[in-house]
Amino acid sequence: MNTILVDTNVLSFVFKGDTRANLYAPLLEGNRLAISFMTVAELFEWANTRKWGEARTKRLEEPLAPFLVVPVDIELCRVWGKLRAAQQAKGKTIASQDAWIAATALRHGLPLVTHNPSDFENIQGLEVHTALEK
Repeated sequence: MNTILVDTNVLSFVFKGDTRANLYAPLLEGNRLAISFMTVAELFEWANTRKWGEARTKRLEEPLAPFLVVPVDIELCRVWGKLRAAQQAKGKTIASQDAWIAATALRHGLPLVTHNPSDFENIQGLEVHTALEK
C-alpha cells in the first residue's frame, strides 16, 4: 500500500458525492490517503464562508478520520519557502495554499492527486497524478 497526498479539490469531490470523484477512485483505491493540514484549513474556511453553524462545522471532522493529516513542521516551512522562491524566480506564481500542499508532497516524498494539475506545473521533484486527459 502506498501513501498518496490528496488535493483539496479531489477530497471535496469525494465528500460532496460529486460524480468527478468516480474519476479518481482508481487513483485512490488501495492506497493510504493523506491530506495536508492546509486542506483541512481550506475545508474549514469553506464551511465558515458558507456560514455553517457550529454543529455542522464540527461534523466536518468526521469524514476526515480515515485520512492521515500531515502537520506542519520546520522542514515543511523550509520546503515551502524554497518552493515559493523557486517559482517566483521562474516568473511563475503559485497560490500560498497550493504551495503548502505541494511542499507537503515534496517534504514527505508523496505523489499528489489533483484535479488542477496546472496549479502544480514546473515544480521540480513533484509527482502529480490526475484523472484529466492530457
